[in-house]
Amino acid sequence: MDQILVRGGRPLSGTIPIAGAKNACLTLMPATLLSEEPLTLTNAPRLSDIATMTQLLASLGAEVASLQSGQVLALSSHAITNHTADYDIVRKMRASILVLGPMLAREGHAVVSLPGGCAIGARPVDLHLKALEAMGAELDLRDGYVHAKASGGLKGAVVAFPFVSVGATENALMAATLAKGTTVLKNAAREPEIVDLAQCLRKMGAHIEGEGTSTITIEGVDRLGGATHPVVTDRIELGTYMLAPAICGGEVELLGGRLNLVGAFVAKLDEAGIDVSETPRGLKVARRNGRVNAVNVVTEPFPGFPTDLQAQMMALLCTADGVSVLEERIFENRFMHAPELTRMGAKIDVHGGTATVTGVERLRGAPVMATDLRASVSLILAGLAAEGETVVSRVYHLDRGYERVEEKLRAVGADIERVQA
Repeated sequence: MDQILVRGGRPLSGTIPIAGAKNACLTLMPATLLSEEPLTLTNAPRLSDIATMTQLLASLGAEVASLQSGQVLALSSHAITNHTADYDIVRKMRASILVLGPMLAREGHAVVSLPGGCAIGARPVDLHLKALEAMGAELDLRDGYVHAKASGGLKGAVVAFPFVSVGATENALMAATLAKGTTVLKNAAREPEIVDLAQCLRKMGAHIEGEGTSTITIEGVDRLGGATHPVVTDRIELGTYMLAPAICGGEVELLGGRLNLVGAFVAKLDEAGIDVSETPRGLKVARRNGRVNAVNVVTEPFPGFPTDLQAQMMALLCTADGVSVLEERIFENRFMHAPELTRMGAKIDVHGGTATVTGVERLRGAPVMATDLRASVSLILAGLAAEGETVVSRVYHLDRGYERVEEKLRAVGADIERVQA
């Protein structure tokens, strides 16, 4: 099994290209099920989760071709030949549930396994199902599968989410494009990935207004066509690599980076003593002087501080001057990286959804184990700043969300390599 070996203590210098967003691409790919015509996605990331979604769509009858070394995905669902999303595929990844809305909208029936693929809390799909029920779907949960029918097709409805859910907003948005009448999504997610999906669906012929706000209005159409669409920049990969020079010094330019994707995150970096500036090609990041300042962080739905950058931010704050408090409000059980950082000399006290981090002058390299996707990269970041060698195990989590991480960090001066256990 692969491990990542990091020898810390080197400042970084150079450029890192930022890939298309994993979470956006995993949402855009099921949109092919809404149309008989081709959908082409450019700027696609090359990740294991993308391969899993490709496998799932192929099992339903879609054709997916990976072009230009995986950076272009050519999808076609001219005929859906199977209406059951099987557990053996769906269990690998939460995003698999996103085939439910499109299949139900186009075909009027679907059977989708309840998903797996996540170790950071329950993350139930109740809101997905309630949104589809509001649009007239008949749902039956049995034997671990959602059996869904929409006799006569889905109908427009007002869907008021009790709390913000990115996945449920995406599923409902796709389903509503082919529903009869008008659908209004209230308390909708505002993430850039939602905006990206709406823009792609509009290219396919959908009538959508309000994406990026908490109210999205969709006027259903009879059919959707094909489109070519670039996947939006991955704001989580962007934020992760912005933290690399922040944690170990130097200056790095992130190609394709945009401030509007990471506004709340950049505000916290500024507070911590990290300079972020725009360039013609992206964003440049450098630490000002000495140790970073302690800061308090609360994770919130976009445009707040992203939960998917909480683990990485904690790695930075482990060496900050003072005491930082991180409050996780999105997912329970998302501090599993804290004990591993403690193995490296960090001082972290976790109580429920709050972690108190007392900064130390320096971390020490140690053997550590990744528990989830974002935790895995937080340990690599910590290793960049630590004395000695850090060995990160269970890096299959890493490959779900970061392409060529060792190559990208090595290109800016990090001493990092993938080794066999």
